[in-house]
Amino acid sequence: MAEPKSAVRKSALKAAPKPATRRTGVREAAAQATRDSILRSATRVFAKYGYDGGSVEKISKAAKSYDRMIYYYFGSKEGLFIAVLEGIYRRMDDAEAALDLDASRPVEALTAVIRFVLGYYRRNPEFVTLLNTENLHKGRHIAKSLRAREYSSQAISIIRDILAAGVSQGLFRDDVAPRDLYLLIASTGYFYTSNRHTLTAFLGEPMEKPEAVAHWEDFVIETVLRTVDAGASDESPEPTPHVKATKWQKSQAPQSQARSSSGT
Repeated sequence: MAEPKSAVRKSALKAAPKPATRRTGVREAAAQATRDSILRSATRVFAKYGYDGGSVEKISKAAKSYDRMIYYYFGSKEGLFIAVLEGIYRRMDDAEAALDLDASRPVEALTAVIRFVLGYYRRNPEFVTLLNTENLHKGRHIAKSLRAREYSSQAISIIRDILAAGVSQGLFRDDVAPRDLYLLIASTGYFYTSNRHTLTAFLGEPMEKPEAVAHWEDFVIETVLRTVDAGASDESPEPTPHVKATKWQKSQAPQSQARSSSGT
């Protein structure tokens, strides 16, 4: 007697293998999630303990993973640290690339870049901390990265386009190198953030107060725009409102103001 068609269909359904691509996709997603978790945890651990103090054991514990998974995905502790450094550079690069810049208005575009860089350092103190750690190691880890250069070239390319637009409109000097302008902007933001605690004690001024931060940002913008200004005079200009003592500075103790005006 022939087997009923319904029974044949059920048998075929039971025998049909599940699509391999679905299983592969699930495994890949899980692997990526594990890798991302390790990276996030490593970023926090290295920022807190430094490279030497940020052990594989601490990182795997923070990631709720296993030591062997770190070696599986990153090869070594150094490989993981390099991936962390590449990650913080990439995130800053992505954030900068998302800026809505209009190169046809170079002054406004350059101002936006300055505000972004200074603000990014303030909002991401672990970025500064990790770079401080790597500089203590004389940059020997990031030097092994194959991606670091592409992130820096993107930042400098943005400034190059803005400078070119400013020069074409007769607003900016034509002898300012994009690299130099990038270093000027980065250094003013980086130093202020990385040294904010010691500067507060040394100058006797609350460097993290919103008024102090806003004053410094305005001063940096003015400094950079003067640097690129095609019509800037060689003669020393009169002090501008940004250079003069602001309300928040006047509220400090006399000794604090004296220290600030000494140029230290």
